[in-house]
Amino acid sequence: MQRRWLGDHALSVPVLTLGTASFAPGAWSGGDVAEARRMVDICLDAGLNMFDTADVYSGGNAERVLGQALAGRRDRTLISTKVGLRSGPGPDEVGASRRHLLAAVDGMLQRLQTDYIDLLQLHSFDALTPVEETMETLDGLVRAGKVRQLGVSNFAGWQLMKAQSAALHRGWQPLVAHQVYYSLIGRDYEWELMPLGLDQGISALVWSPLGWGRLRGGTAAAAGARHQEQTPPYAPPVYDEALLQRVLAALGDVARDTGRSEAQVALNWLLQRPTVASLIIGVSSEAQLRSNIEATGWCLDDAHMRRLDEASAPSVPYPYWHQRAFPERNPLLPFIDPPAAHR
Repeated sequence: MQRRWLGDHALSVPVLTLGTASFAPGAWSGGDVAEARRMVDICLDAGLNMFDTADVYSGGNAERVLGQALAGRRDRTLISTKVGLRSGPGPDEVGASRRHLLAAVDGMLQRLQTDYIDLLQLHSFDALTPVEETMETLDGLVRAGKVRQLGVSNFAGWQLMKAQSAALHRGWQPLVAHQVYYSLIGRDYEWELMPLGLDQGISALVWSPLGWGRLRGGTAAAAGARHQEQTPPYAPPVYDEALLQRVLAALGDVARDTGRSEAQVALNWLLQRPTVASLIIGVSSEAQLRSNIEATGWCLDDAHMRRLDEASAPSVPYPYWHQRAFPERNPLLPFIDPPAAHR
């Protein structure tokens, strides 16, 4: 499987990462350690050796199952995990304070049965803790050998730049990854965060690359109805029914042309976008895992990329519609071709 670098050659990662939210029973459907080990076997055979989890998935049980599934082969794998959402009832069991981060990482290492975490990410921005306290603590965890590289998840542009500036200004460990929502029906990432990632050397790890399953394929009616299903508040919304239908139609056309599935086409499109290092795939079966792996090792051609670009192009927000009129000094403008109505 193709590999890409996080940041400036900070960490080599496969273009697909297996998400492990379903590795343990809880809010998500889940299995047992034997099933998880089987999924890991399939991944390693395909060259996919990175596994993403979080301390809040199934109350920490997903980390425990992952640790057991990787037993005896930890040195062949990369572990990415996240911290910062509420993990217990106490006042210090949430956020990015020094006290919480130190205690949380020790708990992660124990559950994961490892001495170090390859990529530790802040799960959400903490506006109540000084960013200097957070970044200094993270730097200390790297210096202690408990963490190799640092990232964040679901940050706004100014939040990400504030954290990165604090680290760079004081000589602390910089951020090299941003775990983001990005899909053919959710291209907000391209406006602020993609140019920032290019400028600061911060790579994207994409969660929900199939738009919460809405781009899995099947009949247009069935796929289009998925966003009507009850979903948790953190699920990516669909802002525009017409956009969803345009994208589904384009996916169907390209899938027929290429002999691939709609899901494979949607994943491959993302792998050709700037800053994207790895797609985090969540699966519920071996067949789904193997199918997603087949989204790699090939590339959509220019015509198919344009078809998908045009079908998924959103409206251009301010100030970008204004900046587009003066492109000479803005080489990092977003990578969206505006629809005809906005040209």
